[in-house]
Amino acid sequence: MEEIRVRTGARNALVAITRQVGDAVGRTGVGEGIVVLQSLHTTASLTVNENADPDVVHDVLRKMDEIVPATEPYYRHAEGNSDSHVKTSLFGPSLTLIVHGGRPLLGRWQGIYLCEWDGPRERTVAVQVVSSHAGAR
Repeated sequence: MEEIRVRTGARNALVAITRQVGDAVGRTGVGEGIVVLQSLHTTASLTVNENADPDVVHDVLRKMDEIVPATEPYYRHAEGNSDSHVKTSLFGPSLTLIVHGGRPLLGRWQGIYLCEWDGPRERTVAVQVVSSHAGAR
């Protein structure tokens, strides 16, 4: 298991971590299998989405602010970040991806993102690679 550290720069942000995840998978020497990624936070999630056009990130962030506003009169959580917890629950804390040829298998336009909902902060993503070959590294 390896951990990736990600420094975020805004309260809400999608930070591309595709390269870091690919590097972590590559270091294991596993050619075929799966990689499980898990955010170790209750206010940061993970997703796979388009990485070719930055407008997609902009649109996702804007839509999430519309769907889950930062403040609501019924929020009770004393820390003042109820929206961050809801957004994390909607996206989820983990991803499982296929490893093929020693890299995470992604489509042409896909990238892996840490979704920051309560930043800026330093975040940690756990990376666990499992080989599909018995006895393989």
